[in-house]
Amino acid sequence: MRILIIEDELRVANAIKRSLETKDYMINIESNSNRGLLKALNQPYDLLILDLMLPGSYTGKDITKILRNKGVNMPILMLTALGDVEDRIAGLRLGADDYLVKPFSMRELIARTQVLLRRPQNLISSILKVGNLELNSDTFEVKRKKINIQLSGREYKMLRYLMYNHDQIISKEQIINHVWDEDTLIMPNTVEVYIGYLRKKIDKNFPNEPKLIHTAFGFGYMIGLVNSDV
Repeated sequence: MRILIIEDELRVANAIKRSLETKDYMINIESNSNRGLLKALNQPYDLLILDLMLPGSYTGKDITKILRNKGVNMPILMLTALGDVEDRIAGLRLGADDYLVKPFSMRELIARTQVLLRRPQNLISSILKVGNLELNSDTFEVKRKKINIQLSGREYKMLRYLMYNHDQIISKEQIINHVWDEDTLIMPNTVEVYIGYLRKKIDKNFPNEPKLIHTAFGFGYMIGLVNSDV
């Protein structure tokens, strides 16, 4: 999952980044409201953590209003100061999903982040399932037919992204944006290589089970129970 932090206090932003990276999220930081808004509008993120007061042309409320007016529906967690009650109310009315008052516990921020990331997929637990394949995002365990599957960190991130979007065709560009850091130069065939790794561990090592990872030729990949490549 990919998260954008728009926060001008770099000490706070970096602390949030380090905490969320322990849960295997991909994190990008912007300290200026203009640059942050452009990223939020033009790049695929699963969550926005947004400070209320920012340098640049926009406040956190302005950014929230613009994003919602343009149909950007990713969850927004707003960071506010203790006395900003009216601003918090205004932010929620404009479309923010939750708020957290500074100073805050990183454990609480992680918990609120996890709740917000589960809402779009209507998840009721941290376990993702596709057929008899299970991924536990709390313990990082992956199993098929109750048999543990050992994945590298990158393989795990790719599989989790595919499983969050099961039965949907995901392009190579989407995979790159959600699995690799934005500053890393990745060639499209790198995705093919990692898909090959996953196919071996998820499908080829279970020859008597239905194939789960499929190629949509010319479009991308999907994970799900279908009869053949789409």
